[in-house]
Amino acid sequence: MLPDWLRPKGASTRLAVDVTFLEVCSSRPSPVLPEGFSLSRMTGDEVVALYRFLYLTVGQDYCWWMRRSMPDAELGEILHDPAVHFMVLRDSRGEPAGFYELDLRQGGDANLAYFGLLPQAMGRGLGRVLLDHAVARAFGAGSWRLRVNTCTLDHPNALPNYRRAGFSVRHIVSETWDVPDEYVPERLKRL
Repeated sequence: MLPDWLRPKGASTRLAVDVTFLEVCSSRPSPVLPEGFSLSRMTGDEVVALYRFLYLTVGQDYCWWMRRSMPDAELGEILHDPAVHFMVLRDSRGEPAGFYELDLRQGGDANLAYFGLLPQAMGRGLGRVLLDHAVARAFGAGSWRLRVNTCTLDHPNALPNYRRAGFSVRHIVSETWDVPDEYVPERLKRL
């Protein structure tokens, strides 16, 4: 059963998606970040606001909506859990370039819950470095597997990038989502 915050309160758009579930069961050494970039784990009082900014900026064109409708208290509970690593990639000016959310709450069965780059950071090879960092972090924490899923609404390079990083497809599920209209990207409203 869906939580109340995931049920559309007003008008919604029904979207058919194929969700691809992937996993990797081995790591490689943690990559070196390009010069001028840093990666840090975010904690503290401002974590929810920063997360919301990154989630919206990275995902707005790809119909990332579930965390947008989640209440702050519930999102904060997830992000403040010691087994959830909210990692932010920053450029030399300290501006965010991307992020990932690594969920280690299931013991050695880790989940890369969210991952992405801001639009201005795309096309520079940063995605692969950030993804390799997430994989290394999961296995460095004792995980035996790292799972991730992507869907047909995500960036078209998402699935190929996961596969190039060593993830293999476990299964694909066709789903229908009722997405609140306020979260549906313009390109999907025209379909």
